[in-house]
Amino acid sequence: MAVNFHEKAPSFHLKNKKKLKQWIKESVVREHYIPGDINFVFETDKNVYGANRKYLNHDWYTDVISFDYKEGRRINGDILISVNRVAENAVKFGVSEETEMQRVMIHGVLHLCGYEDATKKEKEKMRKLEDRYLRLIKKIMLEE
Repeated sequence: MAVNFHEKAPSFHLKNKKKLKQWIKESVVREHYIPGDINFVFETDKNVYGANRKYLNHDWYTDVISFDYKEGRRINGDILISVNRVAENAVKFGVSEETEMQRVMIHGVLHLCGYEDATKKEKEKMRKLEDRYLRLIKKIMLEE
């Protein structure tokens, strides 16, 4: 089982990787799954847009795409994140880039756990779960 971070976007560097890995693993367990191999790939807007078009046939920019390779209860997947989109959304929503990145990261993980966000009801459920896990990461970050 491994949570991996691949920083492909120029000048992007993720902080607190050890605690983020702990958070991801704990979040997956709290959703009643077994953590498997989860790869986060931090990319440019252009590359995430290209993947969105190529693999999902969506012609729009997005902040996160989850590729689910689940095996039963074991969560495996790749989560592609646009660092540009996260930075823009942080300004738009009035939060820090770190908080917005954490929200997008857990959003991708929740997709791997089977949650969708196509309808208003699904979006509300996803937002509540994101908020729950954002509270958890804040708690983990305070631990020594």
